[in-house]
Amino acid sequence: MFRPDWSDEKNAEVFGKCSNPNWHGHNYTLYVTVRGEMNPETGCVINLKLLSELIQEHVIEKMDHKNINIEVGFMQGLIASSENMVTAIWRKLEQPIADLGATLHRIRLEESENNFVELTLD
Repeated sequence: MFRPDWSDEKNAEVFGKCSNPNWHGHNYTLYVTVRGEMNPETGCVINLKLLSELIQEHVIEKMDHKNINIEVGFMQGLIASSENMVTAIWRKLEQPIADLGATLHRIRLEESENNFVELTLD
């Protein structure tokens, strides 16, 4: 993460090792939780195959092996923090999940085994 309008010192102070004007990368793990009424005919809230395809189309294909700062349209103008990514991913998935008859409940984005961000619908 890097803000070009800040000095190198300020970027290092705020972002630590992740401060790099030439970007940095992570191997993220994304968890998506939905909620809703279980369909008595299927025993499911949502068809998980359709949910997986939706996540692949709206998020993974757009972000995987991409420079988030440059190549991911829905992240343009945002600092590529995990918090901003979770919020942007939520916005991308909320309506398509609703179209499948469920409600987006939680998104968890793991940057490492010890660092993650969650956004939850209250």
